[in-house]
Amino acid sequence: MRKHPRPTLVMSKCLELDACRYNGQLIRAPFVLKLMPFVELAPICPEVEIGLGIPRPPIRLVQRGTALTLYQPDTDRDVTQAMLDFNDRYLGGLGDVDGFILKSRSPSCGIKDTKVYGGEDGKQPFGKGPGMFGGAVLERFPLAAVEDEGRLTNYRLRHHFLTKLFARASFRAVTASGRMAELVRFQAENKLTLMAYHQTELRALGRIVANPDRRPFAEVAAAYEEHLAHALERPPRNTSNINVMMHALGYVSDGLSAGEKRHFLHALDEYRGGRMSLSAPLVLLQSWIERFDQPYLREQSFLEPYPLELLDLRDSARAN
Repeated sequence: MRKHPRPTLVMSKCLELDACRYNGQLIRAPFVLKLMPFVELAPICPEVEIGLGIPRPPIRLVQRGTALTLYQPDTDRDVTQAMLDFNDRYLGGLGDVDGFILKSRSPSCGIKDTKVYGGEDGKQPFGKGPGMFGGAVLERFPLAAVEDEGRLTNYRLRHHFLTKLFARASFRAVTASGRMAELVRFQAENKLTLMAYHQTELRALGRIVANPDRRPFAEVAAAYEEHLAHALERPPRNTSNINVMMHALGYVSDGLSAGEKRHFLHALDEYRGGRMSLSAPLVLLQSWIERFDQPYLREQSFLEPYPLELLDLRDSARAN
């Protein structure tokens, strides 16, 4: 098993931590409970932080001309400036953060699906977008792993989020070391992951690590981080994951029986057809890595990008 760092994760406090929603309720999110022991958690409720009570009349996003505002219809109160000030104060003082899990559809914490109303008296929303705090997070932390609890019920999105979250935490440890040797090690251990995500960026990152111009470590690390974020921006295609798994199979195939190979290829076909998640063939590869003692593959993040305890066994039999 690979060693994993503890990412720093900012999370909406109403998710399994505090009954602080506008209606005084706590939101159940089983995956969040499972994740908590593996991260350094920074819980926050922006609405409570700006002085709104529990429970409280709901607020909504309202478009006024070209300006997006945060409005509380029951009290005719505009809390836009209070939220903007909080965003500046809180996000400006966060320091190094690897990711965020925010409450979906929230006018403060939503990241893409918050209802937007046209005018204070608007009865029906006319569009959707990020909440006022969630939008500030996306703007100020463009390299971080950011998701909401609703989308994390999807295996593919959850796997991508966790891969990015733990990769960022690992890279942060590299930058803290100040050593080129650690950056070289990071590149080597993430080769298959980067091969699956973005082969063009994999080559670009290799050139950065080679450092032919002998640039200072801080300059090299900054360039590497920018390209790493671009590489991990979107989940890889199924075909890319299959190509990487076939590449990994080559390291252990000589010791496998014909039946084992057929079983693995069948799992890849099921994954290709959307009838099985990525976790099923990965588990097979991991067992063979241990069986045949393959140190190169054992250290590859692609095979274990985050702690195995975060893998739901039910995921192996479904694609989403």
